[in-house]
Amino acid sequence: MDEMLSQEEINALLEGLDDTSSSSEGSEYKLDDTEKDAIGEISNISMGTAATTLFSLVNQKVVITTPTVSVSNWKDLSKDFVKPCVAIQIVYKEGLEGTNLLILHEDDVKIIADLMMGGEGISTSAPLSDLHLSAISEAMNQMIGSAATSMSSMFAKKIDINPPSSNIVDFNVEESEEFAEFLNKEFLKVSFKMQIGDLVDSEMMQLYPMEFAKDIYENFMACQEVAEVEEETKEATEEQIPKEKQIPEKKPVEPTPNKQMSNQRMQMPNQTSGYSNMFNQGSENQFRNIDVQQAQFQDFDINAVMQQKENIDLIMDVPLEVTVELGRTSKPIKEILEFAPGTIIELKKLAGEPIDVLVNGKNVAKGEVVVIDENFGIRITDIIKNNHQSLIN
Repeated sequence: MDEMLSQEEINALLEGLDDTSSSSEGSEYKLDDTEKDAIGEISNISMGTAATTLFSLVNQKVVITTPTVSVSNWKDLSKDFVKPCVAIQIVYKEGLEGTNLLILHEDDVKIIADLMMGGEGISTSAPLSDLHLSAISEAMNQMIGSAATSMSSMFAKKIDINPPSSNIVDFNVEESEEFAEFLNKEFLKVSFKMQIGDLVDSEMMQLYPMEFAKDIYENFMACQEVAEVEEETKEATEEQIPKEKQIPEKKPVEPTPNKQMSNQRMQMPNQTSGYSNMFNQGSENQFRNIDVQQAQFQDFDINAVMQQKENIDLIMDVPLEVTVELGRTSKPIKEILEFAPGTIIELKKLAGEPIDVLVNGKNVAKGEVVVIDENFGIRITDIIKNNHQSLIN
């Protein structure tokens, strides 16, 4: 009874109390297994869409596997990442309010950035530069943007993010004040295995503050409840429709004999003389009267058609290619191969004879060569009427 606790035992008890108090302060929000599974499924669907987007950026096959969800803290996380890594901060601005971090290895960032810039995906020993951070920020902006679109479908409302920002982090608490929301607190860690072609086989993580993860879960479940109510309402409505609106059974209609048909003949126009106007009805060979009328056609106004041909205002601005042909001739391949600077080619057109003016390859006029300032020009001397009119028609 008189035994006294040693100082070491007292210190051990005090440390235990400190750990308990700090743990309780940092674990205000708790998630059960059901909530964790829901967050994991949301992340899985979102990252599936993001993988497709990353493929279009790096032109390499991208595989992001089913995630693993766990609760972690900043100190434990540092054990998984010995080297400095890149943290991409994602802030949701619409639909959801919160921040999460996307953690990538340093070498993975270098490879992705090099592929985006048209390289072969080489990770050098040089430190990460602003160019790497800018490239990975753009990649994550498009990836998480497409993931937010998937979440919009799941949550039945628009979800949008701010442009992500990238920072180099080594998990030193004193140097990571920009991530204060994750320091000295537990958070939800969603880990993915990421493969990019044969270049990357690594791990990528999403970190959610516990309160933000809880908010995501509650929004998701609220959307699911609404969807279930709508589905139940739809099913109940479908069940009521057959009871309320019974389709009456069709009774057989007995044919009414038309005694006058046997004594009458229908006067048919000449245009329909090849068709019968009497049809058998059932086994009793009853007949029914067919209402036949002569077809009425609109008068064909040839003058109106000619006026439409003359109206070409709608095509006045259509450009046509105008070619001036000085003359033509034909040569065997042997002589063509002997062409050289200074070779003279004699054309089959007499000197002073009018040259041809072609529009879209069709000869429409004759003319003569003139000089306008320092440019050649053509003065039209004759119009070939038939060909000129055919361009309009």
